[in-house]
Amino acid sequence: MSMELKGKVIQLLPVQTGMGKKGQWKKQEFIVETQSQYPKKVCLSTWGDKIDQFKVAEGDIVNISVDLESREYNGRWYTEARAWKIEKTGSAGNGGAPTSDPIGDEPFAASTSSTDDLPF
Repeated sequence: MSMELKGKVIQLLPVQTGMGKKGQWKKQEFIVETQSQYPKKVCLSTWGDKIDQFKVAEGDIVNISVDLESREYNGRWYTEARAWKIEKTGSAGNGGAPTSDPIGDEPFAASTSSTDDLPF
């Protein structure tokens, strides 16, 4: 199932990596808040090379094409919203000025270092 979503990127989560049947994989999840009368927050993911291709940053206003997929594991169903196309329409913080590359790098470093401070 494919759908369109428009909103503002409000949070980037740390990049996750691992090994699967087809080799190494990497995934990044991010939170988008829709821009409607009743805004909703949606967690989306990008995989592999699309992480570097899209370079989403907090504050980006985006149009996203999303595929929804559910799969079963040990009797439970898990649903993922995977972004396969992202178009940036602006940035709330800088009016769309081309500063997304430096901003795009900062959340990874900040997120990685903050996970080291967890008490568990």
